[in-house]
Amino acid sequence: MKIPILFEDNHLLLVEKPINIPVQADSSGDLDLLTILKNDLKSRYQKPGNVYLGLVHRLDRPVGGAMVFAKTSKAASRLSDMIRKNVIERNYLAVVHGKPDKKGGQLVHYLHKDTRKNKVSVVSSNHSHAKKAVLDYEVIESKNGFSLLSVNLHTGRPHQIRVQLSAMGNPIFGDQKYRGHLQKPGQQLALWAHSLFFEHPVRREPVGVYSLPPNRYPWNLWGTLTGENKYLNLIGHHAK
Repeated sequence: MKIPILFEDNHLLLVEKPINIPVQADSSGDLDLLTILKNDLKSRYQKPGNVYLGLVHRLDRPVGGAMVFAKTSKAASRLSDMIRKNVIERNYLAVVHGKPDKKGGQLVHYLHKDTRKNKVSVVSSNHSHAKKAVLDYEVIESKNGFSLLSVNLHTGRPHQIRVQLSAMGNPIFGDQKYRGHLQKPGQQLALWAHSLFFEHPVRREPVGVYSLPPNRYPWNLWGTLTGENKYLNLIGHHAK
């Protein structure tokens, strides 16, 4: 499988994750992104032995888009610290059911993950295993009973965007796990990791990449999403 490379140097590898493959090996036994990329590095650079590639963040299996991996342990350590401190800008695009009551705002919830069921729930702040989850959203446009949202993460909880948007009353199109009764079997989750912006962990230079969702329903309700698209020009200061 050929993985699109968005940026690469001696310390970093930024790629476009395909939909429906796990980021790392799991119980499914399916080929995972980390293994694919390690094999690719080993082949391209003719490296003997094991190839180092640090996983510093994750995307859910059905989610595609921009991801950053570390090619050195120094970069991995610094990137992990940057993610903990929320200094990496992570923007997502999502198509949701309905139209949010507000044009935009911040969502704050407390989440708990049931590891046995692999499902996350909104709980009270005093729950013994509650994790605070924060995101900002902006409605780009609504049409045909759906809305295109721009989402920026402040925390990186499992299933966070899916659960928080569902709790707001606007579940993501195709999400079979959260508010699945609104979905049809076989629909693909319409959540995409659109961009990453951060300071290079070693060179201290700005790094930024974009990844665009596929040109198919429901994304194509807003035309072909390209860099020239009028909707993407509304997303964040980097796209203006």
